[in-house]
Amino acid sequence: MNVVALVGNLATEVELREVGTDKKVADFVLAIDRPGKEAGADFVRVSAWDRQAEACAGYLSKGRRVAVDGRLRSRSWEEDGKRRSAVDIVASRVEFLGGGAREEVPFEQPAA
Repeated sequence: MNVVALVGNLATEVELREVGTDKKVADFVLAIDRPGKEAGADFVRVSAWDRQAEACAGYLSKGRRVAVDGRLRSRSWEEDGKRRSAVDIVASRVEFLGGGAREEVPFEQPAA
């Protein structure tokens, strides 16, 4: 079973790009706080696809708190003659937590 659930803050802005015809992917880095004596954070790259990618690009910005459900994906490549590898998250669901990226306009009661 390959299931991951994380809650953290965006450490980067969302990067939206088109991949082929009618496919979009949004990439961002999530900072997840480490509890206890190991204070600090772990940084994980997350990819969201299609309609969810568009929603992430439209509403999320650096610092925003989100919950991500998804799966681990490992990949490897060669760069400068060295073998590199990375593990990232492919999101099946991104839930926006906390305040929104849009500015909220306060409601004013009409004068009587």
